[in-house]
Amino acid sequence: MTIDVHARDLRYFVAVAEELHFTRAAEKLYVSQPALSKQIRVLERQLGAELLRRDRHGVALTAAGEALLPHAREVLAAWEAGAAAVEAAKAAQRSTLVVGMSTSPGRGGLLPAIRSRFTAAHPEVTARLRQVGWEDPTAGLADGSADVAFVWLPLPDEERYAWTVLAEEPRLVALPDTHPLAVHAEIDFADLLDEPFLALPHSAGPLRGHWLALDTRAGRPPRIGAEIAGAEETYEALVAGLGVCLVAEGNAPLITLGGVTTRPVRGIGPSRYALAWRREDAGRPLVRAYAEACRATVEGQDTPGRGRSAMSCS
Repeated sequence: MTIDVHARDLRYFVAVAEELHFTRAAEKLYVSQPALSKQIRVLERQLGAELLRRDRHGVALTAAGEALLPHAREVLAAWEAGAAAVEAAKAAQRSTLVVGMSTSPGRGGLLPAIRSRFTAAHPEVTARLRQVGWEDPTAGLADGSADVAFVWLPLPDEERYAWTVLAEEPRLVALPDTHPLAVHAEIDFADLLDEPFLALPHSAGPLRGHWLALDTRAGRPPRIGAEIAGAEETYEALVAGLGVCLVAEGNAPLITLGGVTTRPVRGIGPSRYALAWRREDAGRPLVRAYAEACRATVEGQDTPGRGRSAMSCS
């Protein structure tokens, strides 16, 4: 038998059952005593059983009332939990999502397109961009200052994170225009082994090794000409002749400002650009929504001239 009972009626019943007094229960509920009595009678008619026995000595629960009381409390507790969950979801939808990045994901208007798609789906949410120095390869994920972040792989402590690869781009070598190797249209990495390299700080962890191409040196340690922690520092170090460096194809415009050129490199693999988040946050609605906006945008913009996109997650 299915009976549609209002949560309000159960709440009224529980209040009277706990007070065993209609007037005190009415005061507790901020309703009139006649209105309370009327709703209890409605509930009894719906259930086809007397729940409360009223006489000149007071109010007492009947056997049916005793049977109903613990279940009524469970239903009300579940409803309150559900209502709280809805409020939490609404609050989350109204909140701010912090998006970390160390270099802007220009790449054919990728970031504005992602922002537009995400905002269209969640107009009440503010996606706030946070610029992070190259000392932190997680772009704010590690210290919790970012909810999601545009990063280069590999990440330190990668088991803490999940990600969606947005693009794979060739690694180019950046070097001064006056460098002897700059006359070549393409350079073998073997010809760069003796060159001083510009390196990320040690705090960048495995990402430092990636941009030094340690996996291609057969154990031969690199010469470090200087450490760099930003695009301006990199450009100045290159112009000063302190070393050469590998750079993702999409980031080349950041440092080829005059006096610096880039060349393709044979013998090394590509770089991978990703949106990442902490695994513990994978269930957050806004994190999932932003990741989906990234996937959908890249799928829509994937063109041969922009580098191969990859939708894999880890």
